[in-house]
Amino acid sequence: MTIAVIAKECLPGKVKTRLCPPLTAEQAASIARASLSQTLQTVRGVASAERLLVLDGRPQARDSVGFQVVPQADGGLDQRLAAICDAVVGPLLIIGMDTPQLTPFHLQGLLEDWSTGAPVHDAWLGLAADGGFWALAMREPRGDLIRGVPMSTASTGTVQLARLTAAGLSVGLLPCLQDVDTFPDAVEVAAQAAGTSFAAAVGFVADNVLAGGRS
Repeated sequence: MTIAVIAKECLPGKVKTRLCPPLTAEQAASIARASLSQTLQTVRGVASAERLLVLDGRPQARDSVGFQVVPQADGGLDQRLAAICDAVVGPLLIIGMDTPQLTPFHLQGLLEDWSTGAPVHDAWLGLAADGGFWALAMREPRGDLIRGVPMSTASTGTVQLARLTAAGLSVGLLPCLQDVDTFPDAVEVAAQAAGTSFAAAVGFVADNVLAGGRS
C-alpha cells in the first residue's frame, strides 16, 4: 500500500487562518507545522510500500525523511486528490495533515482487512466531525470517483461515500476524527493526543495566548 499525506507548506498567513484570532499568523503556522510533523511521524510507523508527501510548497528537510516529496496538482482539492489516485498504481491511502491525533489504531480496520488474501472492502473512508473526511483509501485508485465532489462543506464526506458506493465499491468506515480548524479544535485535539509534540505545541501557544490576555 502507498500512503500519501497531502499537505501545505506551513507559512504564516497561508495556513490555519481560521485560528486567527485568537492566534497570530505565526502562532497558527506553528500549530500547522506541529500537526503536519505529528502526522508524518505516525505514518512513518505504518508499514507501506511507499510514502508520499504531496505538498503545496517547499518541504522542510525533517519532513522529507522517509517520504518521496511530490508537488500537488493544480485545481481544487477534489482535482488534487484525484491526481494522486491517477498517479498511483495499487492500493492507496490518502491522509490529510489536520488530524494529528491519528494513531495506527485508527487505521487498524483498514490494515487488517487489506493484509488478508480476501479483503472485505474495496475502499475505506475516514469521516471528519466537520462533515469532510480525513482519510480515503482505494485498492484500485480512481480519480474519477473524487472529481466533482464538493470539498469543505458539511456534506463532503457523505457525498464522497455515496460516490464510492454508487460505483459498486464496498466501503469500510474508519473512526470519525476532529479536524484542527479553529483554536478550540486544536485544544480539543491536543487533549486527545496528550504527550505528543502536537500537544506540546498547542500548550505552548495556549500559554502565550493566556499571558497576553492577562496583560
